[in-house]
Amino acid sequence: MHLLYVEDEAKIASFVNAGLKERGFIVDYCDNGDEGFSLAMSHQYDAIVLDIMVPGKDGLSILKTLREARRNVPVILLTARNELDDRLEGLNLGADDYLAKPFFVEELVARIHAVIRRSDGDRQNLLEVGTLKLDCLLRKVFHEDCEVELTTREFNLLEYLMRSPGRVFTRTQILEHVWGYDFNPATNVVDVCIQRLRRKLDRVEPSSMASSMIESVRGVGYRFRLAELAS
Repeated sequence: MHLLYVEDEAKIASFVNAGLKERGFIVDYCDNGDEGFSLAMSHQYDAIVLDIMVPGKDGLSILKTLREARRNVPVILLTARNELDDRLEGLNLGADDYLAKPFFVEELVARIHAVIRRSDGDRQNLLEVGTLKLDCLLRKVFHEDCEVELTTREFNLLEYLMRSPGRVFTRTQILEHVWGYDFNPATNVVDVCIQRLRRKLDRVEPSSMASSMIESVRGVGYRFRLAELAS
């Protein structure tokens, strides 16, 4: 597991960093919020362990900006303060857990495993392929971080394709899953819905080849292209 650990107290950081690495974690460590924020925005981490009071951009500001940018990486906040208001502020900003100093490394490790397990469950409800994100719980779609308004049928079709990127689905398979069994297999409703989806995605970023995300496979059906195929 790849962690980001942001802590400015050198003795604590040395002890915790060593303890995490002994338990098999890969740890990127920094002692200030500006570098920590840059790393959090430019790398994919399994979890972030973040001290609230660090030089530069403070921990709560980092957390707030990450959540505003829809970065759903699990975040555990660390602080020497243990007042209720501090805990509530961090949790309300989107922290996954909260640990007050001093603490045992074993407890931190247990909390890291717990938030990652919860996050793995959440990721099943958040589909991401390239710049396209689909939230199955909120039933919202974002492309290039702009929300795309879809009908119920369009959303269901996009979700069906995005759950198996690269796999080719026949029109009959799509009809049965998205429309049900009452439609004539010869109908063109699938093709019409695909074209509407492409147009709505293209409106967000016409130059991004959004229409190629959903590829026609001649004589077979459609597939949602893997990011590397669409580039």
